[in-house]
Amino acid sequence: MTTNQRRTLDIPVGDISRPGERRVPGTNTTISTTHQPAGGLSLLAYADRLGPRDYTLALLLDEHRVLTGPQITAILFGSPYTCRNRLHALRRIGFLDRFIPYRRGHLAPVHWVAGPLAARYAALSQDKRPPTPKALREQQDGIVSTRHLAHQVGCNQFFIDLLTHTRAHPGTRLARWWSASSASKAFGGRIRPDGYGIWTDGHRQVSFYVEHDTGTETLATVTAKLVPYRKLRAEGGPGGPALFWLPSAAREANLHQRLAGVSLGGLIVATAARDSVAQAGLGTADAVWRRVGNGRHRLALADLPSVTGDRTGFNPPALTPADDPLRLLDS
Repeated sequence: MTTNQRRTLDIPVGDISRPGERRVPGTNTTISTTHQPAGGLSLLAYADRLGPRDYTLALLLDEHRVLTGPQITAILFGSPYTCRNRLHALRRIGFLDRFIPYRRGHLAPVHWVAGPLAARYAALSQDKRPPTPKALREQQDGIVSTRHLAHQVGCNQFFIDLLTHTRAHPGTRLARWWSASSASKAFGGRIRPDGYGIWTDGHRQVSFYVEHDTGTETLATVTAKLVPYRKLRAEGGPGGPALFWLPSAAREANLHQRLAGVSLGGLIVATAARDSVAQAGLGTADAVWRRVGNGRHRLALADLPSVTGDRTGFNPPALTPADDPLRLLDS
């Protein structure tokens, strides 16, 4: 297969000759370069065409950088067809951009990132200066080029599954979803989980850290990730649960074996394996979590102990309505 033939795999059928594409340097991936719409890149010009769902997507992409088409469909739309049409309409006005990373032998799903208008809205809604075109372009290229893209998308999927669960289970809610950078900032840089959330199910509430494991690191490296969490707990900070979201049941069993002799220092640690969870038709909110040092019994996310900090300075701020990632949909 020639190089040119391989490159066409990056572009959806029917979209090969779409104008406004640019190739990200050093990659085999294209991303759109949004043309200046007739009305100009102004939120005012498109206010009558944008709604709460569009603004929600802008805020999610600002916080979590990239979401795939199926992920967006799962939390914001009723069908892939409706979602695809809306996303491409938003792309045409400069609200979103998209790319498809090259995966040898098959097509990856369309990945969506903030375009000029979405980035502008997200910044202004937080009283920040909108990014310049150059800054936005560098941010987009950074998302496409990073070798951690699959890890980022996989970690986001953990929380997407929780949001999907809430659509079918009234009384449940993902009350907070922070990215790695937001979580690290909230905890003063002492820890850097892949994600942080607060889950509620009726009267039960649990705040948790997520470590999304792809199986590429040694178990010694994975175990070492507990050190900063233990230090935070020793300083009076929250004690978890810290959730290790693992690729396979075999890796989960091996990690439990390795952690059997490790002192957790009051830290709550639980694990689940993606292959087992998928095979059982369950999700991250269900009874799939096995606590380290507590046998083989599986608990639902809301049933895991949530250990708060002893000193206010080491705790994240209290929940507010602004923490809800889907808050705009209720307006």
